[in-house]
Amino acid sequence: METKFTNIRPSPIAGTWYSADPSELRGSIEGYLKEAEPPDLPGEVIALIVPHAGHHYSGLVAAYAFKAILGNQYDNVAIVAPSHYYYARAFLTSAHQAYETPLGIVPIEQAAVAEISKSLQAELGIGLTSVANDEEHSLEIELPFLQCVLPKPFSLIPIMLLEQSAWAAQGIGKVLAATLQAHKTLMVASSDLSHFHPEEHANQLDRAVLAEIGAFNPEGLYALKASGAGQACGLGAIAAVMWAAKALGADQVTVVNYNTSAAVTHDRSSVVGYGAAVITKSA
Repeated sequence: METKFTNIRPSPIAGTWYSADPSELRGSIEGYLKEAEPPDLPGEVIALIVPHAGHHYSGLVAAYAFKAILGNQYDNVAIVAPSHYYYARAFLTSAHQAYETPLGIVPIEQAAVAEISKSLQAELGIGLTSVANDEEHSLEIELPFLQCVLPKPFSLIPIMLLEQSAWAAQGIGKVLAATLQAHKTLMVASSDLSHFHPEEHANQLDRAVLAEIGAFNPEGLYALKASGAGQACGLGAIAAVMWAAKALGADQVTVVNYNTSAAVTHDRSSVVGYGAAVITKSA
């Protein structure tokens, strides 16, 4: 089946951000999942919020959220992530037919991507710009986890954001909800939290962000950013997925884990914060 794709995005981060060896990669992810405690959740999982550092640094934190969908089945997974590379466009997607990781090929759901782009153009006046051979890690880093926890193949809806304002995130959330409501789709927001502060200060900033996430309050995230009391590199991605999940009937967010890079590096003078959460809809 995989041979039908002639335009596949090769991984630029396998071998650095995670293992390039399939057995080693699967083994490390299964190890994180085994160590992560299963979250006690009140309903159907609609979306995840997960970090996007190298698996060595944030894999265990991410596993607490991914464990919530272990064994579930989805037709599509929409990943909304920030772009760490500059393009003269607000919203990006992939120009390829599929992504490749050491665990196999993940096809892109081209029809849904086209529909989202058309709807964004109508809603915000800006569609998705397709880019080839991007170097972005924040979206791809989530794929091996999904390939391990989901028992059946899924298609990917990749969205990368340069523009992360509240205006943009609300528009993306509205369009995602309208597009995805007819499909069995999981949404994933990819974001780390504070960057390069002493750990004590990072904890303060990150607790404030996680409190607004736990309160299901995307507006509060922008208030924190404006005041300097909280930060997240993928704030727009988190907010967009939260707004989309609300529109799809989700009513609760459970923060399932938090840590910083110091847990691995033991350097508490300058850390990156990692949080994981699960958005659910009551039965």
